[in-house]
Amino acid sequence: MSQHAEMAFLEKKAIETMQEQKLQELLFYLDRHSPYYRKLFSQHQIRPGDIKTLADLIRIPVTNKENLQERTEDFLCVPRSQIIEYTSTSGTLGTPVTIALTENDLQRLAENEEASFACADGSASDIYQLMLTLDRQFMAGIAYYSGIRKLGAGLIRVGPGVPSLQWETILRLKPTAIVAVPSFLLKLIQFAREHGIDMNSTTVRKAVCIGENIRNTDFTLNVLGKKISESWNIRLYSTYASTEMQTAFTECREGRGGHHQPGLLILELLDENGRQVPPGQAGEVTISTLGVEGMPLLRYKTGDICKSFEEPCRCGRTSLRLSPVIGRKKQMIKFKGTTLFAPALFDLLNGMEEIVEFVAEIYSNEIGTDEVLLHILPRTKSQESDHTIRAYLQAKLRVSPQIKYITAEEIQKMQFPESGRKPVKFIDRRNGA
Repeated sequence: MSQHAEMAFLEKKAIETMQEQKLQELLFYLDRHSPYYRKLFSQHQIRPGDIKTLADLIRIPVTNKENLQERTEDFLCVPRSQIIEYTSTSGTLGTPVTIALTENDLQRLAENEEASFACADGSASDIYQLMLTLDRQFMAGIAYYSGIRKLGAGLIRVGPGVPSLQWETILRLKPTAIVAVPSFLLKLIQFAREHGIDMNSTTVRKAVCIGENIRNTDFTLNVLGKKISESWNIRLYSTYASTEMQTAFTECREGRGGHHQPGLLILELLDENGRQVPPGQAGEVTISTLGVEGMPLLRYKTGDICKSFEEPCRCGRTSLRLSPVIGRKKQMIKFKGTTLFAPALFDLLNGMEEIVEFVAEIYSNEIGTDEVLLHILPRTKSQESDHTIRAYLQAKLRVSPQIKYITAEEIQKMQFPESGRKPVKFIDRRNGA
């Protein structure tokens, strides 16, 4: 077991002591090397030596995505000659954020994913089929690739999409595991049914699910997770990460939340007033990276809303566990008196047999409040289907969004723009978005 994997099994006091030591190292490193944080410390009269405990973090102002977008160069802690890899966020909610990595950062990224795949019951005897992009500055792709290599497992780089190619590769090369966006697994299931492929007789035994929730916040499978597991007898493992944190929270076989890697990240969940919320309450994921050399971050607010759970897991790990993402702060919809997060809306739409695919578009009306337009690819275009869809949404949401039925070609263009890396399900056209 790797050093980072072992840290998740330490006693809570030992984890806290270790994190406080690494926090001191981070603060002094930033004070020496980061133009952004050196100025922040000076403006707020913060001396790194005065921040000794995790509780002292509250004395340091938070950093947000806008700071990183506007002053990227000031976050860089090494000369450009030491940068090996430039990665970026997908830019789903605005301008992409660039994160630069050194050779040490790439090694750290690989160690993070080695521990993550091991947590998800991965071993050197596995063969992973990667159904995602490894180009377009996508950190996750290079992270999975590097982590699986470090684990000593086999790799098949197929890339995203093309169900026919994925199945041909599965049948020919016999992978034991796949890494994919969950909604794409539904496309694989549909293709297998249409072409007489017996999914459950293949060598695939598990799937690491990226980019979309497969569970509710109580850890039960959501509609997407149920649709997959009811058709394909494979074990599903959810994982959550972001480019900025350069670390992943991955489930073990208990499926009770993503395990925190305490040697790589300090985690806070903050309320609207910037205070730490207690376990079991929703808060904004705020992270401080440990061991990052190129662009370390301190108290960085990700915009993702989650809950944490402190009790030890039945797998033996004692570190915090993180719930599925409840929503993204910027994706919260206030629609005709109803507050709704995008994942909850997606779960409703995924639960309808009449809907094949969808994109939710949010915009501001003439009085500045939110309006919802759903672009829907229906299974059959009929008056009966339309009535069923509208009645279902009215019953579940208590309000009626606008609906526009579109073709398979149109939904493909919306979900997969030329510069995209992940399927687009949410388009925010609100004032100020």
